[in-house]
Amino acid sequence: MSLLSSDATEVGYLVAAVCFILALKGLSSPKSARRGNLIGAAGAAIALLVTFFSVDLEHVALILIAILIGAAVAVPTARNVRMTAMPQLVAMFNGVGGGAAALVALVELSVTGSGRDVGWFEMTATAFTVLVGSVSFAGSMVTFAKLQELMTTRPVVLPGARWLMIGALTVAVVLAVALVPAESVPVAVLLGLAGLVLGLLLVLPVGGADVPIVISLLNAFTGLTVAAGGFVLRNTLLLVAGTLVGASGTLLTRLMAAAMGRSVVAILFGALRGGSTAGSTAISDRPVRSSSPEDVAILLNYAHKVIIVPGYGLAVAQAQHTLRELAAVLEDKGVEVLYAIHPVAGRMPGHMNVLLAEANVPYEALKEMDEINPEFKTADVALVVGANDVVNPAAKSTPGAPIYGMPILEVSDAQQVVFLKRSMRPGFAGIDNELLYEPKTTLLFGDAKESLTKVLGAVKAM
Repeated sequence: MSLLSSDATEVGYLVAAVCFILALKGLSSPKSARRGNLIGAAGAAIALLVTFFSVDLEHVALILIAILIGAAVAVPTARNVRMTAMPQLVAMFNGVGGGAAALVALVELSVTGSGRDVGWFEMTATAFTVLVGSVSFAGSMVTFAKLQELMTTRPVVLPGARWLMIGALTVAVVLAVALVPAESVPVAVLLGLAGLVLGLLLVLPVGGADVPIVISLLNAFTGLTVAAGGFVLRNTLLLVAGTLVGASGTLLTRLMAAAMGRSVVAILFGALRGGSTAGSTAISDRPVRSSSPEDVAILLNYAHKVIIVPGYGLAVAQAQHTLRELAAVLEDKGVEVLYAIHPVAGRMPGHMNVLLAEANVPYEALKEMDEINPEFKTADVALVVGANDVVNPAAKSTPGAPIYGMPILEVSDAQQVVFLKRSMRPGFAGIDNELLYEPKTTLLFGDAKESLTKVLGAVKAM
């Protein structure tokens, strides 16, 4: 017997839904993101408790054991994950959410879909949930493997990939249409398998800098799957939460694609036409001008304005705290220090914002691309720490380049440009950066944290 009345259940779900909306609003700004995350977590806890006490559950012991096992795995994983691995964790969460929704739809069909008419609309929602949830699960696992470098980050184009994609999509659509009148669990299982194949074929050809955008798209898929699952389970809260995730994921995907200067279609299917990012690992042997930490310290010490451009290399080296200390020392010497944030810097949206917030960098010092680009003309030094593609002039000057058309940070407008790099290996997009060979550019090779520590010591000594 349930402990909550139907009215109390609906009120609880309404409170949880409001929490989700407030959480999404909070996540729109770095200043309120932490609060928004906590509100969202509270909403999820409320939803879980309301469901637990409003439904006549069977196998309660097994449910509690499953929750404990999930918490035992998830809590230490989330707490200990490195900032560089955060996109992989997000990809895995996306995939697990989509896969869970697909499995719930299959279980619900096996319980209620045999022997009675559940209605064409509910069966359509079931077919959608199974198919799209399976696509999201398989695709997310591939993005996880690519970002974790368990497989190549280059596009994997199978022989006849275009026809394989068309064939898998055709089979999936036929099975989805057949499932609606058939209400058959075996057909639903076959649909799920077709979705897994389709997810693999969809993401394997994506490579390089396009992977984070695909993560965002798959996040939208998972949200839509959860929303459709709300129809399957007749649960309004799932419908609201899934719609929020699906809508925000879709908008984010479009914004990221626009920041890359490309369409979502080109990102997903560019490799089939030879146009996707390749993720090359070739190292250039062209001569460049390199400097010592002391030389870089002199440039920074006598500058009036320094703009720092953080990238994935900063996250890899975990050098954000050292960078923040260097900026503080420069500010004490009267130097104006700003941070230039590109929309797709790092491996996921907001990656650099989160990384720098961890080091207590003031929010007002973080400048988005449109705001900071005019500032480079008045900057004495642009200090690029681990970034490459987001400052590469090839985006404007080289038609046919994987990043051509992508808006970039105009670091070349600064009086001097300093790159902190491990090697001459190209960025995630796999193309050379001509800015590295300009007379105004100097390179400081080595681990970003070690290099910044040496520069910091030299600046303090002046």
